[in-house]
Order: sequence, then C-alpha cells, then structure tokens
Amino acid sequence: MTQNMESDPFNVSLRRFLKQVGVTSQQAIEKAVEQRELRGQGRLVVRAVIASEEAGLHHVVEGEIDLG
Repeated sequence: MTQNMESDPFNVSLRRFLKQVGVTSQQAIEKAVEQRELRGQGRLVVRAVIASEEAGLHHVVEGEIDLG
C-alpha cells in the first residue's frame, strides 16, 4: 500500500523544513538589508547552503536579489 504525498511522513517533514528555511531566510535577508540600508542599491548576491553530513549532502543555490 502506497501513501500519498500529504500523508507520507518524509514528505511532510521535508516540506515543513523547507518552509522553515524559506521563512527564516527571508527574515534574515530583510533584516540584513535594513540594517545596512541597502535598499535601492542594485543587487544583493546571495548563497544558500543545505548540508547534511549523515546524507552526504552539500547543495548550494546562488542568486541575486534586486534591491530596487
């Protein structure tokens, strides 16, 4: 018997983690931009790293945020 994605404990836990990453990362970026008064100053280069030694995971996402 297979479980759908909404009831699969792994998927539920993974989605919860990724939501936490997204929300807390946005808050941290907004705070850093505000503290350094960077709005309107071009682009902000950012890098996110997801790592798990246990899983042998090292995933990097790089990008830019338009500061308006």
